Amino acid sequence: MNDAVATPPRRSFWIVAVLSLLWNAFGAVDYTLTNLRYAAYIRNFPVEAIQMIDAMPVWALSAWALGVWGALAGSLLLLIRSRFAVHAFAISLLGLAASSSYQFGLDLPPSLTTPGMNAIMLVIWIVAIGLLLYDLRMRRQGVLR
Repeated sequence: MNDAVATPPRRSFWIVAVLSLLWNAFGAVDYTLTNLRYAAYIRNFPVEAIQMIDAMPVWALSAWALGVWGALAGSLLLLIRSRFAVHAFAISLLGLAASSSYQFGLDLPPSLTTPGMNAIMLVIWIVAIGLLLYDLRMRRQGVLR
């Protein structure tokens, strides 16, 4: 679809796009600061969390990266109304699925299986699926070019 026939977005589109960028930018910051072992950021992490990250196989770390950076790319593509935002969010969801399968396969210590940690994972899944569905709807409506 070219610019001349694209459907103009509503204000709600811009709100979702900006919130998506903020949410996924936090994921990118978390990934970066955690993997760089930025002391001020990880000082309150349970020791078991750092040990788990250190023991991650390359494929699981790559899946985490794919999920985080795919989501950030999807948010940026959404802001410029690119139809490729759908692809980026789909790739992100694949990364999330792979990294989640790794985590669920571990025998995690109690410090990493709190209701709060489970709630965060649930929210991440809901937002990731919601953004993909939203992008698909925006593409069908002609908002994404």
